[in-house]
Amino acid sequence: MIEKSPLRKYLACNPFPNGRFDGLFYREKMRAIHRISPQAIGSDDRILEVGGGRSGLASYLYPGADIITLDIDPAYGLHYLQAAQTAQSARSHFVCADARRLPFPDGYFTVVTLFDVLEHIEDDELAAREALRVTRKGGCVLVSTPDSQWRYPYYSLMARFCPHESELMREWGHVRRGYSIAELERLVGLPVAASATFINPITAFYHDIAFSRLRRRYQIMLYALTALPTAIAYTLHGKSMPGTEAAVAWKV
Repeated sequence: MIEKSPLRKYLACNPFPNGRFDGLFYREKMRAIHRISPQAIGSDDRILEVGGGRSGLASYLYPGADIITLDIDPAYGLHYLQAAQTAQSARSHFVCADARRLPFPDGYFTVVTLFDVLEHIEDDELAAREALRVTRKGGCVLVSTPDSQWRYPYYSLMARFCPHESELMREWGHVRRGYSIAELERLVGLPVAASATFINPITAFYHDIAFSRLRRRYQIMLYALTALPTAIAYTLHGKSMPGTEAAVAWKV
């Protein structure tokens, strides 16, 4: 069996710089993913990470697992290889392909992940069907995504210091804002087996700062001024508390 990486060790792999400040939102995402992921997989099980070339989160989550990372952009192959090497995942491979046409047979994988992927795909129904098709019976599909009510900046007082959310969505390649849990269940056609929210109304301020146009010294000052309530809100955030994004799991 391959055990899931301990949470502390997994969070230490946060690829976003300054993981407790600029990258706190990514740390929150990683914690939510850890909460809804299987505790262990079989040593011969295979994982498909769709759209994971930039971060390689599956390699950090299950070090040493047999992982195929798939991305439509071949340039992410280098990012993926570096992440996989850091995670010491000797059985990892990169495939350049489209999430809507996965080049694998039915039921080939035990775990399929789409972390912050579906909101980037116009034909998300086809991508969801493909993910289910290549997942074996008894396996699981893991997804992270913004909520359909996601907004940036979260706090209107930050609007004058931040790019408009439409600018960020273009930069990030979003074709939609996100999904509610009910929308995800309709999209996949199965009830969610597990879910965990992240980026709550207090920690969202750090997310606003991270992508703002404020000079660095002002960002650091705001981080420092709000560090205590943010740390408390992060620490106390439970799986079902209000959040602007969510990680969800389905059993197939």
